[in-house]
Amino acid sequence: MTSQLDQLKQYTTVVADTGDFRQMEEFAPQDATTNPSLILAAATKPEYKSIIDAVVADFKATDPAPAEHIGALMDKVIVAFGLEILKRVPGRVSSEVDARLSFDTEATVQKAREIMALYEAAGIPRERVLIKIASTWEGIQAAKQLEQEGIHCNLTLLFSLVQAVACAEAGVRLISPFVGRILDWYKKATGESYTAETDPGVISVRTIYNYYKKFGYGVQIMGASFRNTGEILALAGCDLLTISPNLLGELAATEQPVTPCLSVEAAKASDIERIPADEKNFRFLFNEDAMATEKTAEGIRKFSADIRKLEALLASML
Repeated sequence: MTSQLDQLKQYTTVVADTGDFRQMEEFAPQDATTNPSLILAAATKPEYKSIIDAVVADFKATDPAPAEHIGALMDKVIVAFGLEILKRVPGRVSSEVDARLSFDTEATVQKAREIMALYEAAGIPRERVLIKIASTWEGIQAAKQLEQEGIHCNLTLLFSLVQAVACAEAGVRLISPFVGRILDWYKKATGESYTAETDPGVISVRTIYNYYKKFGYGVQIMGASFRNTGEILALAGCDLLTISPNLLGELAATEQPVTPCLSVEAAKASDIERIPADEKNFRFLFNEDAMATEKTAEGIRKFSADIRKLEALLASML
């Protein structure tokens, strides 16, 4: 029998949730996604030092005041990793906008344009890049504008249906609902244990999937942030799943049968109802969801902290 990973690939596009190039080559995913934490982890590994060194050396040689333009250097490092990833996957790479801009629509739009310009200067077409943006109201509006410019977006730190609906109304290319972090919150809040079928993160993604397919939205859904393979297999049939190397390894080493758990036909037959996602309703419904508000804020803080650490690392090299 084939591995669970190979079986899963029959129903779902598998994405590598890592900045480690060797692991991408091992598991042969279609796409790859990164975030500041993954880039920071990769940047501190000796085997990737040459990439950082080359970017920093070029930056120092071409920028008359490199220490004053650390943000521009950050962008070049992020894109340098993205370019290496694109050599190893046939599809797309997701590169994240600075999380500290999560509540600034115009600054997010500008930063996304700058990142995309670096990819295009390196000969990469827009279709192979997704700009990752936090699913705040401001971030979603930035993504709406960017999509109209032909810059496709991956809306991350997404924990609720109203965030997903607002993204769909904005016409974004892809969303990344965070399964494991939802489970973390509920386990801490209730003290209960959950099976794959009762997992609140799994249920959240299934609800979003049913909503999108029932009402005909073309936005791709990529489940993310998994804690175990049970969550992954419970979402077999989702458009995409981004999976960490350790869980990819578990799936590759297991040969039990995998069956799809999501289908367009079942979604269309569901009784889910539309919800309004204009700004007033978005802010109210999002505020009503303690888990979503807390986990979104926590994610932005963590990514921002890792960006500052990466900036400090680069500044020390200058």
